[in-house]
Amino acid sequence: MAKKLSIDLEIKASAACVRDFEFKVSADQLKAESDRVSTAFAGMVQIPGFRAGKAPLALVKSKYAAEIADELRNRVISAAFEKVGENKDLDVMTLVFKKPVGEIDINADLEFVFEANVAPEINLGDYKSITVEIPQDAIEESALDERIDFYRGMYGSYAAVEEAAKAEDMLKVDYTSDFVPAEDASASVKRQAAASDSFIWLNEPETMPGVIAALTGAEKGREYEFKSEYPADYREAALAGKTVTYKVTVKDIQRRTKLEDAALLEKLQLKSMDELRDRLRKAMENDNEQARRTKAADAVYKRLDEMAGEFELPPALLAEETNKELQKIAREQVKSEEDANKFKEELDAKRAEAEVAAKAALRRTLILRKAARLEEITVEDAELDAQLAMMSYQYGYKAKELKDMMEKNGAIDEFRADMANAKVLDKLVGMALK
Repeated sequence: MAKKLSIDLEIKASAACVRDFEFKVSADQLKAESDRVSTAFAGMVQIPGFRAGKAPLALVKSKYAAEIADELRNRVISAAFEKVGENKDLDVMTLVFKKPVGEIDINADLEFVFEANVAPEINLGDYKSITVEIPQDAIEESALDERIDFYRGMYGSYAAVEEAAKAEDMLKVDYTSDFVPAEDASASVKRQAAASDSFIWLNEPETMPGVIAALTGAEKGREYEFKSEYPADYREAALAGKTVTYKVTVKDIQRRTKLEDAALLEKLQLKSMDELRDRLRKAMENDNEQARRTKAADAVYKRLDEMAGEFELPPALLAEETNKELQKIAREQVKSEEDANKFKEELDAKRAEAEVAAKAALRRTLILRKAARLEEITVEDAELDAQLAMMSYQYGYKAKELKDMMEKNGAIDEFRADMANAKVLDKLVGMALK
């Protein structure tokens, strides 16, 4: 059995939820590990004048001193991480160097320190006794009728009409505006400024703010002018907060004709309306059950939160979560240079607001993390990959591309933690729901 590098560890509390992992490796251990690294190199490298693996060890050490030193440093750090993982009493959440390894002198003892943010002690009491009662909503026949009517319209066909436009109609139009997009603006922004032979639906979500009211009652062949007031949080920053005047020429008005029973059944490849109603009832029951479990999850977490009581939050994680919440607030509120200046003036207040949200989010994470440890719930690599594969299909990426992106931006660990939280909450809901 190959010898392992022996490393000593002493753990000291430096603050609430913060521990210093102080490591020490003796000179004798460093020399022995350095020899093992050198021997491994000697078996792999080819030095002119010697058969593979037969070069003198001293020559190998001299020629590959830098590479051997790097590998020794990697082994020391790897052994330290392994030592941290052996400690089951502490739930380590972040680990950074407080005193780095630096250049290793194998003739002297080596000391280095990791600073760890650890999960606080949380007592969830008899959490398995939590019960919640959420009644299952019944499926009314009128709700089935509404769903069937929706499908009649959804699968119906549009036909031109000579009447004035009304709600749900589709209008073929040309339009211009007084909004001038930048030359490098996206295609979607440019389409908001002007378009020919475009279609506008008189239903939500609106193509332009106020277009439904402006064009309801419109007639074919006529021109209409109206103002659109884009909200400050509009998805396209170039239009956010702006008021744009549009001139629209209505070229055609089309109205959807709802399908009759026979045509609807043919479209859905079903034999009878009873079969359709049964299928819709099951789908709606599934939707109601999911909504019921969502309400139950909120109720279960509320009870867990009460049972957990007060506890300290890891400072580094709180700072990180606060910055995330602050960035979220900024994305929602800053749409212009004026907004940016105002945000800077109110930065202290915004940060305080972000910290409140961050504390609630981090507290939830820690409570569910504790429950997951108690229930021995983890997320295996296969589960993670399966979820990423599903997401990649939705977002139009290859699964590996999505995983690589998340690993590069540091989001993969957070995603895995979110999956674990969802798993444990789902299990607790299954235990609690009556």
